[in-house]
Amino acid sequence: MDDKKVAALIAAEEKRQREGLELIPSENYVSRDVLAAMGSVFTNKYSEGFPGKRYYGGQINTDKAEQLAIDRAKELFGCDHANVQSHSGAPANEAVYHAWCDPGDTIMGMELSHGGHLTHGRPGTVSAKLFNFVRYGIKDIETGEIDYDEMRQVAKKTKPKIIIAGFSSYPRELDYAKFAEIGSEVGAVLMADMAHIAGLIAGKALRNPFEDGFHIITTTTHKTLRGPRGAMILSQGTVSNPLKPVDKTVENLPTLIDRTVFPGIQGGPHMHIIAAKAVAFGEAQTPEFRKYCQQVLKNAKRLANEMMKRGFKLITNGTDNHLILADVKASFDLDGGEVEEVLDEIGLTLNKNVIPDDPLPPYRPSGIRLGTPAITTRGLKEDDMERVAGWMHQAIKNRKNTKILNKLSNEVKEFCLQFPLPSD
Repeated sequence: MDDKKVAALIAAEEKRQREGLELIPSENYVSRDVLAAMGSVFTNKYSEGFPGKRYYGGQINTDKAEQLAIDRAKELFGCDHANVQSHSGAPANEAVYHAWCDPGDTIMGMELSHGGHLTHGRPGTVSAKLFNFVRYGIKDIETGEIDYDEMRQVAKKTKPKIIIAGFSSYPRELDYAKFAEIGSEVGAVLMADMAHIAGLIAGKALRNPFEDGFHIITTTTHKTLRGPRGAMILSQGTVSNPLKPVDKTVENLPTLIDRTVFPGIQGGPHMHIIAAKAVAFGEAQTPEFRKYCQQVLKNAKRLANEMMKRGFKLITNGTDNHLILADVKASFDLDGGEVEEVLDEIGLTLNKNVIPDDPLPPYRPSGIRLGTPAITTRGLKEDDMERVAGWMHQAIKNRKNTKILNKLSNEVKEFCLQFPLPSD
């Protein structure tokens, strides 16, 4: 690369990733093939429209690439349709809201501090200004059990057009069948925001919401799916010409969603990213990927147990998926920002996070969030989780001792260099 400044930054970031452990549960590493597709000449091509129905010429290869991504996504998740054009998770969710709801309609999602996502109605977001969001949450913080009785009561009272099952910091598996029962009672469309766990669903490690009657799944493609940064919307129903209007019926959801993504919200799709999505979906069809997903869960459970042994108070006292939420205020009388900073010093990257009904503000919350997708991609196994938990505990306990922190940093670096990045 001729641009020396950018080249130096890329090299520095490669070094940071290689010499540390990525514990943020929404991050992962992509393969060389995914990187190659992202950096391909597909980035040069405008492709407004859909395969076989474009507004520009020269689409013979883009059509095949997008159709390949669509077909692989449908096979992975067992659905009728996949829109693979969404640029990221937030606009994917927005597309679903606008496809099915009118301004002022009610949407039900998880309480944000209980694990929900910003796009599920956080005040200040575009969706919260247009739609009326109502909440459900955890009934028992020790187990993570959702209060399905309260959910049913609120749903019957408010009649939401969409009920969202999904989260960004909830360590347990949702009971999709109960969501389906409540949705059926009030006539709501069922949407699962599986951004965090889509790879684990594709890899058969966690349950697929479509099996319980869900209509829509939205997901990012760069977390447990190990693809490029982007998103997609999966749906059940009749697939028809996306350029022609259709009636607003559940059966027509695939077409309603396509028309909302383009031309409703987005213009030209990013064809280099769509090609990379196709690569990632192909990788997710392999037996090796299924083994990876099982290992993610094994590592997460072991890491959770090792942390609890060392005095970490975990929200729900463990995990059923890839992520862990810890109350470090209760554990060590530190806020999440302080813990994030000290662990960064030794090469362990995670993020501060609110906990249910957190008394502290989001920028200095009571909790931290971490997970095992990226470190499992690097090749770490269950026994390595004891070492990771030990480093975390030692760094927190010795956060004011520069000599010990430097020693821990060197240990982490030496350990990490034994596990190459997939792109190495």
